[in-house]
Amino acid sequence: MITKTVLILTTVGMSLLSGNDDKSKRNGDPTNPLLAAYNTPYEVPPFHLIKNEHFKPALLEGIKIHQQEIDAIANNPAKPTFDNTILALENSGQLLNRVATVFSNLSSANTNDQLQAIAQEMAPISSKHNDNIYLNEKLFARVKAVWDARKTLKLTPEQSRLLEKKYKAFVRSGANLSDADKEKLRKINGELSLLSLKFGNNILKENNAYELVVDKKADLAGLPDELIVAAAAKAKASGKDGKWVFTLSNSSVMPFLQYASNRELRKQIWTAYQNRGNNNNEFDNKQNLIQMANLRGEKARLLGYKNHAAYVLEESMAKTPEKATELLTQLWKPALEKAKLETADIKKMMAADGISGDVQPYDWRYYAEKIRKERYNLDEQEVKPYFSIQNVQQGIFKVTENLYGLKFEELKDVPKYHEDVTVWKVLEKDGTPVGTLYMDFYSRASKNGGAWMTSYRAQQMENGKRIPPVISIVCNYSKPIGDAPTLLTFDETTTFFHEFGHALHGLLSNVNYQSMAGTAVPRDFVELPSQVMENWAAEPEVLKMYAKHYQTGAVIPDALIEKLQKSGTFDQGFATIEYLAASLLDMEYHTQTGAITQDATTFEANSMKKIGLIHSIIPRYRSTYFNHVFSGGYSAGYYSYIWSGVLDTDAFEAFKSTSLFNPEKAKAFRKYILEKGGTEDPMILYKKFRGEEPNITPLLNKRGLNNGNKLLKN
Repeated sequence: MITKTVLILTTVGMSLLSGNDDKSKRNGDPTNPLLAAYNTPYEVPPFHLIKNEHFKPALLEGIKIHQQEIDAIANNPAKPTFDNTILALENSGQLLNRVATVFSNLSSANTNDQLQAIAQEMAPISSKHNDNIYLNEKLFARVKAVWDARKTLKLTPEQSRLLEKKYKAFVRSGANLSDADKEKLRKINGELSLLSLKFGNNILKENNAYELVVDKKADLAGLPDELIVAAAAKAKASGKDGKWVFTLSNSSVMPFLQYASNRELRKQIWTAYQNRGNNNNEFDNKQNLIQMANLRGEKARLLGYKNHAAYVLEESMAKTPEKATELLTQLWKPALEKAKLETADIKKMMAADGISGDVQPYDWRYYAEKIRKERYNLDEQEVKPYFSIQNVQQGIFKVTENLYGLKFEELKDVPKYHEDVTVWKVLEKDGTPVGTLYMDFYSRASKNGGAWMTSYRAQQMENGKRIPPVISIVCNYSKPIGDAPTLLTFDETTTFFHEFGHALHGLLSNVNYQSMAGTAVPRDFVELPSQVMENWAAEPEVLKMYAKHYQTGAVIPDALIEKLQKSGTFDQGFATIEYLAASLLDMEYHTQTGAITQDATTFEANSMKKIGLIHSIIPRYRSTYFNHVFSGGYSAGYYSYIWSGVLDTDAFEAFKSTSLFNPEKAKAFRKYILEKGGTEDPMILYKKFRGEEPNITPLLNKRGLNNGNKLLKN
């Protein structure tokens, strides 16, 4: 996942100050480390100096300076040119973006009540500033003048792309609206910024508020030892010595649902998990999300679009909601058929345990694991010892070295925002600097759930010199206890590969303009670099490189690899259906052409009934905790994972059909996908890499959903 910033920030200017920019020393309070030059190794943020109280004055100073820069561009008496208007816009807002990037990233990865209060206070101010730029008539007149003259300007392809993006950003932000409609838009944007923040904060508080406290050892039956040890440590830390505490973090709740023999306790923790944001308390999200969906629809119609999805997808690979939905529905039928067969298998096993009635959602993971063990003789606990987090990390480094020649050296002398974080220098094979990488693995109360990649500085060119990016990946694995390392499930292993693929997209970017660097691409293209990396994780050749027993060092045996391979399509009906249900729910909220009058619970229930979702499965994210859509920038875009899934399986086929580390394919993937950012149309870039449009067959094969052979086209 790629995060968006917590604040609603302008994308007009995206260049960040380099640490040697003398101008930064003249901005506001020189004692505020956010306003001074970053005199740190590799010009990373000076986390060791930054305090909560530094953020608000730094953000306000950044907004003030950015507005001065915008006024200078808008009031320039000279004829509008690419340099004095478009490039000037690109280079504006440097200080603001630098400060806001640090603030937003910490608000997701290491937040606290004070940061959340600042975000709440700054959201409408930032929204207003954003609108003051995009709704500035004099500024837009200059941008439009350059746009209208584009055919006579002899621009490079990248300059032309930048001009197009800047012009469209103004139009799509309401620059052509009447004064009255501009005021309506300002109000909507301000409300949305606050609602989005509130939604995400509510989920974090719901996650942190719940504990399943177990005080009888017999109730731990079936649970793996490491989960029991972690639960005991959690209990001790919260003053409940002699008991065991399980939480709603994925590293706790998911293995509990997978292994706990006590069905009633599974039901309890599952009920809490699926009701996050839906408890009719101060953290309830039902009203928030309906307001957001309606405001988004109102904004889209104000801008001349049928609905929010039409507005969002205009700038995507899919282009229209209809095209995105076509792919989702194409996969729905075969996936549902497979899920119904999986349900029948679970019901049989439940009956053998003396349990009658329908399969419940809290039964699925438990019995699926038992079936996996019975059918494939594969126990996840047998696999985990080969996937210590350190070994997986080294495996990812090796895969990346084999593909792109990169080297990684840990840095011990750079500031970090938390003691759990590690920092790495990334180098080309010849020692040329590529960038700096932060990795933050372990769950904690101050961190949002899930996994994501973000940046502290995106790549750009400055006076012909490449400015290396500063990239970060954040996960939520269980922290190691005692001398034992963190052991990952295979799903968690692929998540690590996934986020590292995003990191490579940011690290290997090689464009001129920061606003088009790395992951600044359409949502349904941005998951290609991440998802394609997952494919290497399961290949036998690669597994033997990194899957080594954490105690003995023994390489994962062929028999275990074979079990993993044979079980590759196991439970894919469930996995695909829960994902598709969430994607279709997202699309349902955002294709409405009028205000939603139903409450969120009823709306979701009707939506799932319409597509025929079976009772034993719920959407991967129910409405009230659908952070991707209501707080994470993926509104009308959650489908993008499966769209990119078509791309990634087709792309990996180029390697698989030749060799896993084919140097020519790797060079092409780096050149046309990882380095190009948003400088060209993504389908054009994909065809440059692959030679043709992507084929859906590899995806169907991978998921065991073989159902014909169609092409995914624009």
